[in-house]
Amino acid sequence: MSQQIELTNTVKDSQLGQRLDQAVAELFSDFSRSRIKEWLLQGKVQVNGEVVTKPRFKVMGGEEITVFAEIEAEERWEPQDIPLDIVYEDDDILVINKPRDFVVHPGAGTPDGTVLNALLHHFPDIAEVPRAGIVHRLDKDTTGLMVVAKTVPAQTRLVRALQKRNITREYEAIAIGKMTAGGKVEQPIGRHSTKRTLMAVTPMGKPAVTHYRVAEHFREHTRIRLRLETGRTHQIRVHMSYLQHPLLGDTPYGGRARIPKGASEELAEKIRQFDRQALHAAMLRFEHPVTGELLEFHAPVPDDMVNMSEALREDTKLNHSEDY
Repeated sequence: MSQQIELTNTVKDSQLGQRLDQAVAELFSDFSRSRIKEWLLQGKVQVNGEVVTKPRFKVMGGEEITVFAEIEAEERWEPQDIPLDIVYEDDDILVINKPRDFVVHPGAGTPDGTVLNALLHHFPDIAEVPRAGIVHRLDKDTTGLMVVAKTVPAQTRLVRALQKRNITREYEAIAIGKMTAGGKVEQPIGRHSTKRTLMAVTPMGKPAVTHYRVAEHFREHTRIRLRLETGRTHQIRVHMSYLQHPLLGDTPYGGRARIPKGASEELAEKIRQFDRQALHAAMLRFEHPVTGELLEFHAPVPDDMVNMSEALREDTKLNHSEDY
């Protein structure tokens, strides 16, 4: 079973001089680079209405790119009866609140048991939509809100809205260290040079912008709110690590336990036992892809982060005179 799709987008001026395969992969980041290259070689990509089959063809910016292709149904993606916390659903979209320890998409090491498998069971027709309607992802242990498209037109419009930065995504996090004020991180992110499962700030990476503000000060930690402008893999985790304020529990990005001086043994143990990045997608705001209505959703901060904030707050009160 296969499905015909048509994708269109315009090459950005910032992509001047890029290879065609690289430019198309960035414009249609919902699809893998290998699939994009395959479509190119098969003559399914047009530049300003003309078929171009050379991946090395250089773009100048402003070209209209059209892709006419077929998507084969992936047989390995099996529906699985896994419960989903559905915040909102209609004929075109659904919004879920993802728990920790839940991978979004099947991949190496996680062939099933994912959000995608759960979506196929909940709404079988979503198999007709590329990537089962998944528009953006959250890391395995990041909790919170995700929007999923139930139809191809809804997905196309949501992906376009993401590319145009018209979807607002706000996160709650606990960072290590004393952050004095909010700000913006504008640093490109790419694959880590030696640790291939991690990302890093690198001059050769893709543009990435994260806004953050301080919500609450603790003695050796800071509760923050963040807003994404772009959606790179591990973006918040990488940017906070770059600021030397990695997230609590995020060991891969330097988030080793920091115990405040004179903290109770109970708090010290809580900090040591916090075993995931303290990151939660708390708010999602976007225009409905079909009706155009402005929608806004909120997901309460999960118990592990709430309890940690309460413990850090109590510790800060008890040691107020000593540190301030």
